[in-house]
Amino acid sequence: MAELAKKIFWRQMWHLQLVALRHIGSMMWMELQEYSVETAIATIIDGSDSLKINTQHLRELSFRVGSIYQFIGELLIQPDNEAVLQARVGRNVDGIDLNLYYQSLQLLRQFQAHHLKNPVT
Repeated sequence: MAELAKKIFWRQMWHLQLVALRHIGSMMWMELQEYSVETAIATIIDGSDSLKINTQHLRELSFRVGSIYQFIGELLIQPDNEAVLQARVGRNVDGIDLNLYYQSLQLLRQFQAHHLKNPVT
């Protein structure tokens, strides 16, 4: 049981580390730039970085350009080397303090860097 809890903890930490687009992963928090109802493709941005999100499995989520969203899913690399996140979960997170979030992300990276150098046995 302790081993399972440890795996779940590190999986959650891995997801948190991969939030920023600079470290593309399975969870994203970014501003919605555009959304196509026909293709169910959303484009999210963070500064000059952008990522396409396939939202075909998110039937109950309504999209508003300029809002902040969180997506969890699998990152797929297309034949043309374009990355698209296949979203399994999505939610609007307007009101989140992104500065505080990025500070906590930096602390998480420092924590993980230390523990990768000194793994727990």
